[in-house]
Amino acid sequence: MNQTQNNRWLLPDGIDEVLPPDAVSVELLRQQLLSLYDSWGYDLVMPAMIEFTDSLLTGTANALDRKTFTLVDQLTGKQMGLRSDMTPQVARIDAHKLANTGTSRFCYCGQLVHAHADGLNPSRSPLQIGAEIFGNASIEADIEVVCLMLETLQRIPLKDVSIDLGHVGIFRSLFEHSGLDKTLENVLFDMLQRKSIPELKAFLNEQTLTESVRNQFCQLALLNGNVDIIDEARLVFKDSAEECLAALDHIEAVAKGVQQRFPKVLIHCDLSELRGYEYHTGLVFAAFLPGHGQDIARGGRYDDIGSVFGVARPATGFSTDLLNLFHLSEFDTPVKAVILAPNVKDDNLQLLVKQLRDNGERVINDLSAGETSAQQQMCSQQIIHDGKQWVVNEVK
Repeated sequence: MNQTQNNRWLLPDGIDEVLPPDAVSVELLRQQLLSLYDSWGYDLVMPAMIEFTDSLLTGTANALDRKTFTLVDQLTGKQMGLRSDMTPQVARIDAHKLANTGTSRFCYCGQLVHAHADGLNPSRSPLQIGAEIFGNASIEADIEVVCLMLETLQRIPLKDVSIDLGHVGIFRSLFEHSGLDKTLENVLFDMLQRKSIPELKAFLNEQTLTESVRNQFCQLALLNGNVDIIDEARLVFKDSAEECLAALDHIEAVAKGVQQRFPKVLIHCDLSELRGYEYHTGLVFAAFLPGHGQDIARGGRYDDIGSVFGVARPATGFSTDLLNLFHLSEFDTPVKAVILAPNVKDDNLQLLVKQLRDNGERVINDLSAGETSAQQQMCSQQIIHDGKQWVVNEVK
């Protein structure tokens, strides 16, 4: 047999499937978390797996273009894409399918497909679960989604979770008022993300900038720590634009609101952390576990996402990969006893089997005609006839 034939049953790199008994555990987690979101007032939506790229990759969702598999619809000739993130889809649903004018809360869970792996996560088929608030620009809405993210991780359960808070408005404001050419934004952004201070200083010294502006960009890369770092940042940016100072107030308010509800959770502020810069418009946040460099959940505010659909409603939310959380957790699947039922035509036997299944028991028919024992079929109980009636006995 040649190599091609040997590999024909292999899945592509990064494409995963979940097998027993893990599949049951993942499904139980999914149900528990969606039930949690329902208890907070979030309505479940199930976006389509595939849709036209005109809406799938519109506006701020263009940042997802590299991740998205595309193909041509044979009915219309238009380009379609497999979803690589559900947030743009939920924004479209909010804007056009439901057209609400007040505050709306949505949750979702479904498979994504990525053309390329995301960061340190090798999976290209994450099971995304998350929650979004549309139509509310308040700090309280941001606090709510951060708290719901933490509640999600505690339900898994995961211990020693910490969160990072940032705000893309700080860098955006500093750059817009710096006088730097727009073409240099991504260059400066990349240096800040890598926290390459020598490279950053050399770059800034080559630009026509005041000493104050140079210092602010350099300090931005260094401003990270607990919530007290906000006071230090206010001194550094005291002469900056109003929106920069407002962003600092926003981070501090969210940190205090979350700390009040989750006093044991470590909150870290990193003012140069700009994950999702092309996507988010305000607060950004992420959750981490000790010893894991990659975030395990992330979110933020993305108020511009609905504008391309004609409804520019404020929006905030978070998402995570449920499969990744499961692999990180110590979730124990409840073990059900398996009952073996003889495969015979008897109305009383069938009634007993139905009653057992209706009560949540797991009953399988013996398709071996008695040739395979209950132990061999991994059954701990079996139905036998005691001469009077059908009863369930322990397998000896």
